[in-house]
Amino acid sequence: MRVDLFDFDLPETSIALRPVNPRDSARMLVVDPKAPQRLTDHGVLELPSFLRPGDALVFNDTKVIPAQLEGIRRRSEEITTPVSLTLHMRVAPDRWKAFARPARRLKVGDRVAFGHGGNSCMLGTLDATVEEKGDAGEVTLRFDLSGPLLDEAIMATGHIPLPPYIASKRAEDAQDRTDYQTVYAREEGAVAAPTAGLHFTDRLFSKLNDLGIERHFVTLHVGAGTFLPVKADDTDDHVMHQEIGHVDAETASRLNAVKARGGRIVCVGTTSLRLIESAADENGTIHPWSGPTGIFITPGYRFRAVDMLMTNFHLPKSTLFMLVSAFCGLETMRAAYAHAIETGYRFYSYGDSSLLFRKD
Repeated sequence: MRVDLFDFDLPETSIALRPVNPRDSARMLVVDPKAPQRLTDHGVLELPSFLRPGDALVFNDTKVIPAQLEGIRRRSEEITTPVSLTLHMRVAPDRWKAFARPARRLKVGDRVAFGHGGNSCMLGTLDATVEEKGDAGEVTLRFDLSGPLLDEAIMATGHIPLPPYIASKRAEDAQDRTDYQTVYAREEGAVAAPTAGLHFTDRLFSKLNDLGIERHFVTLHVGAGTFLPVKADDTDDHVMHQEIGHVDAETASRLNAVKARGGRIVCVGTTSLRLIESAADENGTIHPWSGPTGIFITPGYRFRAVDMLMTNFHLPKSTLFMLVSAFCGLETMRAAYAHAIETGYRFYSYGDSSLLFRKD
């Protein structure tokens, strides 16, 4: 499909730079392509009223790490150059793939030191070697530390990688370490938050428990590739960056039981949806899954397992707007986004929510 079919005009004032407080007070646009009134305005706290006992919510429990690293490239004691790298996928205990800015400053074999301003004192820094250089600014870094020691060093030297549409307008601060994390995050490894889950609170979970809604957790470590624009003119020419995910056998079995008894699988976020759809076979049976997925969902895709999707509002011409257009229909989602802009919904990571019913 032509990528420009997924374009729309978004005013700068629609982009949320901070989340609402409390988290569950965000607005929620309900989109049901099969209902007489396709679009209705609600709040996140009303989510339970659209579910029924026996339904199951699927959450991504990945935890955001401070994966934005500011470093100094050293080719000699005299030649030092600042570089910025965003880790996006771990490939070994001591290796990460990362996006570099500016990538032209790096070549294979370069040494990069993180955690200092270029002074002579190297104590407490984190060092790496550029092992590979790929397309679109991607490099593979081999760090001098490995495993838990590397994890601790990244936590000490890195910054929360706010999405570009926020970072271009304000700096990351201490509040983001709390705001840009779901309350149920536990598996460290993501460089971007599964933002649909940012709306959940103990108060909302209590309401869901009272209704008998099941909660299940999967893990997809969201990569920085989620921020990359689609530069191709046709969706067939776009290559998705892979992300590491995990669905354990018990969760797969319980979700299959939900479907068998007539319950609905409701994914909280496009990340959990992409993982569940990766783990499901053509008959809709969900299997245990562990490994990379680069699933790219566009209109025409036949959804195998997911019945409903709770998600924030996405970028124009993004793979995620393509995904929701596949879920509800392109015409419906274009109308939904036009309504959201006109009525003042807040967009992107810190913005409002939508609840989508799948179009058959």
